[in-house]
Amino acid sequence: MKRLLTAGVLAIAATAASAQPLRTPAASSSQTMKQDFGLTTIELSYARPSMKGRSIFGSLVPYGSVWRTGANSATTITFGDEVIVGDKKVPAGKYGLLSIPNAGEWTLILTKQLDVTSPSAYKPEMDVVRVKAAPQNLPFSIETFTLMFANVTNSSVDLMIIWDETAVTLPIRQDVEARVMAQIENAMNKDNRPYAQAAQYYLDNGKDLAKAAQWFDKATELNPNQYWVWHNKANCLAKLGRKADAVAAAKKSLELATAAKIPDYVALNEKLLATLK
Repeated sequence: MKRLLTAGVLAIAATAASAQPLRTPAASSSQTMKQDFGLTTIELSYARPSMKGRSIFGSLVPYGSVWRTGANSATTITFGDEVIVGDKKVPAGKYGLLSIPNAGEWTLILTKQLDVTSPSAYKPEMDVVRVKAAPQNLPFSIETFTLMFANVTNSSVDLMIIWDETAVTLPIRQDVEARVMAQIENAMNKDNRPYAQAAQYYLDNGKDLAKAAQWFDKATELNPNQYWVWHNKANCLAKLGRKADAVAAAKKSLELATAAKIPDYVALNEKLLATLK
């Protein structure tokens, strides 16, 4: 009998060893995404649970308790450069993203902890910043928990937390203006000056257009075949009311874009010239 039992155990072990491992879908799929904004990037890593017929906030996700803001491992957010969250400057680096949901108000938390998966692991003294946010009721239901970036501008982006019929927003900013202006001032004191980039920033952000026009002149002198620089120069001159100069610059850009077979810029110049008649 003992021999039979031993043989049976060995047979089961041999079968298990030779069996192919099963691949099955994760209960909560993971996602990593990166967003450029301002002068930096933000990277998010989190897992996405689904409703599956369950009641979410106030039930599966209790009110008044620290939540990992996702599933499985801790949710993390990485800033490539200094940003502003709430009213506080947050240095470049990797942080945990936590939240405390409530019916009328959420608390969103960036923490130095990167491993919080349960309320008992949370250490308030490791907080970097806390932000209060009002939840919004959606007119529809989102089955799978979602983090997404929205309303991206040169100096700000909203991180949106969406699940079930609830959406919460964490605004993130960067002081782009002061930093770019400092870069321009520094770069213009060097030999290899970024005339086109500096002029474009002035044009796009309503700075000194006369100075921008001078820099566009320098840029087209140094690189006379860049159709896009000629087009931007034409726009600058048009805003300054220098119509004849704007027409000449737009025609030059049109000529170069036509030769390079760039239909987008051909159309842009034709449209600009039509407004300068």
